[in-house]
Amino acid sequence: MSEEAAEGHLARTGERCERLELDRVWLVDPWSGREGVAALVVEGGRITRLTWARGTAAADPPPGLLVLPGLTDLHAHFREPGDEDAETMASGLAAAGHGGFTRVCLMPNTNPPIDGPGVLRQVMAAAEASGSPIRVLAYGTTTAGRAGTALSGMGELADAGAAGFSDDGSPVADAALFGNALAYAGALRLVVVEHAEDTALTAGAEMNEGLTATILGLRGWPAAGEEAAVARALALLGEIGRATPNGAAPRLHLTHVSTAGAVELVRRAKAAGLAVTCDVTPHHLALHDGWVAGDRRWAWQAAGSPWVGGAAEAAPYETATRVNPPLRTPADAEALAAGLRDGTVDAIATDHAPHTEVAKAVEYGQAANGISGIETALGLLLLTVEAGVLDLLTVARALAVGPVHVLGAALRTDPGSGFAVGTPADLVVVDRRQTWRVDPESLRSKGRNSPLLGRDLPGRVLLTIAAGRFAFVDPALADDALG
Repeated sequence: MSEEAAEGHLARTGERCERLELDRVWLVDPWSGREGVAALVVEGGRITRLTWARGTAAADPPPGLLVLPGLTDLHAHFREPGDEDAETMASGLAAAGHGGFTRVCLMPNTNPPIDGPGVLRQVMAAAEASGSPIRVLAYGTTTAGRAGTALSGMGELADAGAAGFSDDGSPVADAALFGNALAYAGALRLVVVEHAEDTALTAGAEMNEGLTATILGLRGWPAAGEEAAVARALALLGEIGRATPNGAAPRLHLTHVSTAGAVELVRRAKAAGLAVTCDVTPHHLALHDGWVAGDRRWAWQAAGSPWVGGAAEAAPYETATRVNPPLRTPADAEALAAGLRDGTVDAIATDHAPHTEVAKAVEYGQAANGISGIETALGLLLLTVEAGVLDLLTVARALAVGPVHVLGAALRTDPGSGFAVGTPADLVVVDRRQTWRVDPESLRSKGRNSPLLGRDLPGRVLLTIAAGRFAFVDPALADDALG
């Protein structure tokens, strides 16, 4: 498939990619740290040829088609079992394919929660039944029922294939119990994924604490509500790690880090040799707390100029902007980007959180937290590239390589290898010359709770191939567009 055309037939989701020729595309390979003009051939679902053009590090004009490795989402909610009115496994995987993701890790706050092997097997069976080639992993809960009073059946969950352990939106308040979880997970060679929140400091909070919250009359969530929890978790990690044999050392992953102070704490912990990783979300990189007030500038546009009323483009109190942790300041967003640039932040995860209209069509402080974001993640990140905030290699590394390092042994025989010849094709093809409008008709997810509705994002995903099979094909492609 060149920029103009290719021979073949229109593929369907789930079919093996029998032949695909990608000629003069801009290919980004974060595994090798290389990007540039290349040609790639897929035959029988496997990469059979990769040829880099010479002297094309700064091709002018650059090719319109962008090829990235298949993306991995470390943090998504597909709501099955229990809340299928908000999302099903099938709709979530369709949305993931549309977003360019070929592997997703599901959080365990389902109904019932994934605190035993029976529910985990139910989730994996639903993934298999969907027919999607996207690989699904799922975390088990850290504590039984996510209640924070006793550990879950961590050993049984590990034996059943859990990717790690997390109570996600219910942080483990008992420090001793959390320390035990770190030690036990370390012995199982799996990671603990922690949502860092000191609920004593965030009780009743509706949005980020600051000027915008004061003007809107909403209760503020202080940065300390996250940073105190991060500091505690790191202290426990260091203590448990010193008392644990190297072969069973605990690993901690802090998910959706959102403040400058939290990033700095992780930076210092890594410098001290602690086994900690973290991720940030696309919405915390690109949006800011002014969006709650109707400001629609991107975070880098609002840097140094917080919302004071003059930048409002939309009505305030849009509940699609209510997330946990909340949208922070433009300065926080820049600190997250700086963490990605210097390697402090390991990954970008969507925290895809679809909700029904009923759960969002209420007063701001009563609305469910979360943005349906797995389909808009790549577009937001391409915006950061266009703005010079991040570069393509950094984005690709955070969406492909970083997640693999976080998951570690949980991936077993499927760690990913980029564009190595002979391996199953795992890639996404994006037309950077096209934009697409975020609207209910364009989204595959059942969740429509996005503050980006009605906006145009760069980079139209043309196709996603997972393990050699089509996970998404743009229906606008002509019958002869794919081979």
